[in-house]
Amino acid sequence: MAELLNGKELAKEIRQKLKEKVEKEQLTPNLAVILCGNNEASKVYVRNKSKACDEVGIKFKEYLLPNETKQEELLELIDKLNQDESVDGILLQSPIPKGLNIQEAFARISPEKDVDGFNPYNVGKLTIGEDGFIPCTPYGIMKIFEKYKIDLEGKKAAIVGRSNIVGKPMAQCLLSHNATVTICHSKTKDLKQELKDADVIVAAVGKRNIIKADMVKEGVVVIDVGMNRNDEGKLCGDVDFENVSKKASYITPVPGGVGPMTIAMLMNNVVKAHLMKGTK
Repeated sequence: MAELLNGKELAKEIRQKLKEKVEKEQLTPNLAVILCGNNEASKVYVRNKSKACDEVGIKFKEYLLPNETKQEELLELIDKLNQDESVDGILLQSPIPKGLNIQEAFARISPEKDVDGFNPYNVGKLTIGEDGFIPCTPYGIMKIFEKYKIDLEGKKAAIVGRSNIVGKPMAQCLLSHNATVTICHSKTKDLKQELKDADVIVAAVGKRNIIKADMVKEGVVVIDVGMNRNDEGKLCGDVDFENVSKKASYITPVPGGVGPMTIAMLMNNVVKAHLMKGTK
């Protein structure tokens, strides 16, 4: 039976250390969050980020934009926040309404305030192994590996999902720790074949129970990024947890695995942005 990778507890530790640092050094980090449209899940995520900010001691301001917002209006707000010296981090909550260009918006956020790590400048820094802002979910997963002393060097790692938010930056993070990385996606012809030799699997596709026990080998490390609902309405991941956990050596639960770590690393990035500003 697999050992649970408790992201909830680790995230609590990280938030506590950040809180102590903010208090001891009398820091005043400030996060601006743009919520565009009426996506209910996004509202929940933003509330969770607000709570974490309160806990750590980060000032939090939410900017609500209606569904009818035009691209120019969104970019104008980003420009205004870029120029506001009191703002350390800018986060544009996704998804945004159809018709708006999220990549253009991410690119407009100043690289020094891009605490989500989605500006092309920070994407490039991650690719070439330089220090910048790492997207929060892959960063959180790497912290889980570090906490549980899971050695990645020379290991075969398979990522299911190729999003700019998780899949692609996750591949770069694993490569930086000398894993051999395969990225699987909707056009992968034989997912089972790709996964069966993997020492580490990161599932980030958003489809319930897509990873089954007969697709993984004994002793595999499984990271489940999926956030889905089962027939009873309970949160579940992309992995058939009940059966895969019997073969895995380590596995993240859903909820309580990757989700809390994503928010913890956002807090980390905001404090980092604030400290970077102070060194200029």
